[in-house]
Amino acid sequence: MIESTPALPHTAVTDSSTPGSDRRILTFIGLYSAVLYTVLLIAPVIAGPLTDRFHLDSTQVGALFSCELGAFSLATVPAYLWLTRVSPVRAVTVCTAIVALGHLVSGFAPSFGVLIVVRIVTSLAAGSITVILLTLPRRTSDPGRAFGMFVVAQLVMGALILAVFPSIYAGHGVAPVYWTLAVLTALCLPAARLLRGIELYPTDDGATPPGADTPAAKRPVIRFAAGLAALFCFYVALSGVWTFMGKISAHAGNAAGSTSIVLSVATGAGIASALVATLLGESRLRGLYLVGGLAVMAAAVALLLGGPGLVQFLVAAVLFKFAWTFVLPYLLSGLAALPGGSHTMNTANLMIGGGFALGPILAGVLSNSGDFTTMIVVDAVLLLVALVLAVVLCGGRLVLDHA
Repeated sequence: MIESTPALPHTAVTDSSTPGSDRRILTFIGLYSAVLYTVLLIAPVIAGPLTDRFHLDSTQVGALFSCELGAFSLATVPAYLWLTRVSPVRAVTVCTAIVALGHLVSGFAPSFGVLIVVRIVTSLAAGSITVILLTLPRRTSDPGRAFGMFVVAQLVMGALILAVFPSIYAGHGVAPVYWTLAVLTALCLPAARLLRGIELYPTDDGATPPGADTPAAKRPVIRFAAGLAALFCFYVALSGVWTFMGKISAHAGNAAGSTSIVLSVATGAGIASALVATLLGESRLRGLYLVGGLAVMAAAVALLLGGPGLVQFLVAAVLFKFAWTFVLPYLLSGLAALPGGSHTMNTANLMIGGGFALGPILAGVLSNSGDFTTMIVVDAVLLLVALVLAVVLCGGRLVLDHA
């Protein structure tokens, strides 16, 4: 993948340098990232109803979500072929219709096998739109702010789903949940028109994308590889730790109710930090933000060692989630600043999905004995590795010449 980009062309700015087009892109990103990521966010809500309806065991439930996540990520592969050839409006319209239809059919699925097939197709379409979502911020004058919006919208929708869906759909089965998602997705269809006149593909006019670091052209392949590796390590660590946060707390003897409150507080901290990153937008301090955020994440993971009491667990969880959602927009904008064309962020989507899928599996294997020490140490080291790679991504400079 990296070998195929020895000379990475700059991406030209179309109309996206205007305030009006920036607003259109930000609105599109906010709406679609919130609705599309419900494919992944509803997992805690529908696991129980799915088990009841299809008489599944935990392995089958896990297999379903793994298939969805894998398809969401693998949508990157065909995107290498169509992303530079198809109008984004047409691509979004078609894929949105597929996602809405997929949710609708999921509610009527007669068997678990049929449901898996439908969910894979639905996730492929959702992942295809996500490729566009990750490419769009580089078409704005402030990619950092756009990526912040990408993260904030997901977090807010996730918090809303976890707070509201369980009470609304209690005792009604899984079908109404899928049908609600179908309606939400269909309501996004008119937003596809916001992308009219906005091009995703690179041209040969030599223009530099907004937020790009001019020195990036000197060693694009090394920085490209470092950025992708940093993103992968980041997602492996965060998905592994966050998946087992509850179990780590329970293993330390903290009450389930108290743990739930702590995780809710941490989620609120995550929304707050993503909002801060969105308000700050693109910054010449991107390198400092990345290094500082990743260092705080690693320290938060280290606080989980030794069976943390409730107060220590609270500090660790809040710092972890706050740093996680603050760092992510800047890590993505650092990649988007490289002169790698639309496929830079397309490949980033593959790293996100791959890291997200591997993290819980690796963490599960490392903590299989019931002791979380090895898992915590490995994930803390992965975050430190991501920190070093982030410095390489920024060209070895923590303060950029310009944003």
